Amino acid sequence: MMEKRMQHATNRLRPERLWWYFEELSRIPRCSKNKERVIRFIEDFARKRNLQFKKDSASNIVLIRPASRAMAHMPRVVLQSHVDMVCEKNRESRHDFMKDPISLRIEGEWVKAENTTLGADNGIGVAAMLAVLEDETLNTGPLECLFTTDEEIGLIGAFELDPSMIAGKMLINLDTGDLGVIYIGCAGGKDSHMTLSIDRRDPSSSMWFGELRIGGLKGGHSGAEIHLGGANALKCMGRALFHIGKQFSFSLFSLAGGDKLNAIPREACAKVAVEKTHAEKTRRAFLEYCENLKNEYRHVDPGFSCDAVDCGAPVRIFDEASTEALVNLLMIVPHGVLSMSRSIEGLVETSTNLASVSHENELVALHMSHRSSQDGALDWISDVHGAIAKTFRAEILQNNRYAPWTPNPDSTLAKCAAQAIRKVTGKEPKVTAVHAGLECGVLKEKCGGMDAISIGPTLRGLHSPDEMVYIPGVETFWSILLETLNVVYGEG
Repeated sequence: MMEKRMQHATNRLRPERLWWYFEELSRIPRCSKNKERVIRFIEDFARKRNLQFKKDSASNIVLIRPASRAMAHMPRVVLQSHVDMVCEKNRESRHDFMKDPISLRIEGEWVKAENTTLGADNGIGVAAMLAVLEDETLNTGPLECLFTTDEEIGLIGAFELDPSMIAGKMLINLDTGDLGVIYIGCAGGKDSHMTLSIDRRDPSSSMWFGELRIGGLKGGHSGAEIHLGGANALKCMGRALFHIGKQFSFSLFSLAGGDKLNAIPREACAKVAVEKTHAEKTRRAFLEYCENLKNEYRHVDPGFSCDAVDCGAPVRIFDEASTEALVNLLMIVPHGVLSMSRSIEGLVETSTNLASVSHENELVALHMSHRSSQDGALDWISDVHGAIAKTFRAEILQNNRYAPWTPNPDSTLAKCAAQAIRKVTGKEPKVTAVHAGLECGVLKEKCGGMDAISIGPTLRGLHSPDEMVYIPGVETFWSILLETLNVVYGEG
């Protein structure tokens, strides 16, 4: 059963049905935690096609495609993607992620969104699974298509999966962004949430109040793109404020930047109070220091921008000690790559991301995400943040830990996918691990062991409004996926 073709931006792209479903998904608001509509869309899809489906208490849903004739005896393969997306937008965008559809556009050989994240992570994987499920011409054994929820905020759906819904022991995850690469492992992760108590005082009538801004950064995925060395807006702001503080005293009364734990902050804003005699010096010191930062990051973040403008007077400001503590904390909290893998060339082993800072009432909250392919190193970087919190007399909560997905170089699925890639592309595939977190390790543990791989098309700019998907790569990815199933079921 196929819906009537609507006027889509991707109408002429191939494979037609994959792109059709991707654009349909783009019409459905589906930020993490906002899953009801997209799950209902998948349920309706299953009912219209008389497909058996199961749903658990976390709203994970499994659709089952019966085996083709004479293949009922073949082993079950599980295809898996997550339905949620990271919702980030540029400052000038008025997009409301709770109700507005993602506006797609084609630029050369790439599909992008208008000033927001695209949702190709992991919408392309979801669309591919729907296209497989409805294609009656495919000759396969039994397929289980697992759509998980709330992956982007800590693999929540995978952790809460009811394993009784899954019978298959071969898992093909469709959530990576490098065409022709087979991933057989990923880093583990953990989050830290630090809260610093602040004291306030009344501002004086002799003060100037200014808003200092840093923006225009690429940001990106804190796992897949941390190695690119782009600027972190919060770390840059901390450096600039520390530089100002070496010359004269000031007080903060607002500090904010970043939003998502798994995204590198692209913007930061600090509101400061200084004596009017230091107003111009403050403005000049900030802008001059930002010029140095702009030069430092010119090759990786050419869009770096900064500004210093007047702003309204606050009712209360942070006192000098609280301001100093917060600026020092921004300077000390680590960010970026901490070590590289000793066994896989070019792979980040351990990293940490200062993801966001916000404040409410008498508390400033800092949120960090840590990743490592080594359990011991993951504990170490968590302990580093614990020691920092203790030094600053801050509270810290550490949660959402998930173990690394340990690579299996003898994976049968990896060999099948490698054969498929050679046939489709004529090239030798790369078999490796990824520093980003994937659900495979959690799902393997939940389901009592599975042979697992992850593949995908070419995606860039993940977790930022620069997110894009390479159009020719999607058709190749589709061919690789179908050929991998052919090989698994003895048809390749």
